[in-house]
Amino acid sequence: MVKIVTTIEQMANAALSLDNFLLRELTQEFLRQHPQLSEVNRPQSKDSRVLAAAASLIELLAARRNQSPPSWTKEIGSLPEPTYLVNPKAVGKYTRRLCETEAPEPLRIRNFLAPPNFLDSR
Repeated sequence: MVKIVTTIEQMANAALSLDNFLLRELTQEFLRQHPQLSEVNRPQSKDSRVLAAAASLIELLAARRNQSPPSWTKEIGSLPEPTYLVNPKAVGKYTRRLCETEAPEPLRIRNFLAPPNFLDSR
């Protein structure tokens, strides 16, 4: 039996594609496979958007689990322009405003906009 490992890079790509259903599935599997988030390796991608998304997501998950993120996240900068992780055309004005004002800090510091409960499993 071949075990397929879910990567933070796959999650970043799903987030950037606004495929939140896939992102939720990948996140659940990722957290099962990687209980110690500080040990997750940096993505191999050279794409700054993918790296920023990966760093933001792993920091978000680590904060919610009261863990330290991997050290490589400190090396990743933010995006030059705000980027929604939900389709801004598919959500109403209230949700867009919520994303702009209350996005989780690990996302917001790299210029990603999402609702405050983004990927919250509670």
